[in-house]
Amino acid sequence: MMWALSHRFDPRAAGLADRHYSRQKPGTPQFMPSGRAFVLYAEDDGHRAVWGTSWPEHARHEWEGAWLCSIFRNEGFPRSHKLIRQAVAATLWRYGEAPSLGMITFVKEDAVRPKRDPGFTFIMAGFRPIGRTRRHGHLVLQLLPKRMPKPVAPRGAQMELVL
Repeated sequence: MMWALSHRFDPRAAGLADRHYSRQKPGTPQFMPSGRAFVLYAEDDGHRAVWGTSWPEHARHEWEGAWLCSIFRNEGFPRSHKLIRQAVAATLWRYGEAPSLGMITFVKEDAVRPKRDPGFTFIMAGFRPIGRTRRHGHLVLQLLPKRMPKPVAPRGAQMELVL
């Protein structure tokens, strides 16, 4: 497991988020949307990555109830799809059973490097294209619960005490 627990105000993760196309207010200390959020950070040999799962109570899209990968930025780690699978496994560790709609992410195709298959690393991780958002036309990728890995605790996690 490469990922360690982090939080929505982690300055290391915020610095990575500032370089992601989805960042709405670069430089602000919080980089995740309001509501439930689970943030992971990885760093090793100069490579860095951030992952954020949000679980909005009221979504502005037709997949309300699904977990949302709000941010994934990898700066240097090889095999991004493996980082994505680990992040999903850590999300399952944190939240338990996935919602029936699983996890989704949005890809703004004109903001990523031109490629034949936008969202390719997510597709390699098991996500499948399911449509486009009505409002902005972003590509929607979904990972259903049956395709998710088993839960795995991120680095720095502790088991909850049961009394």
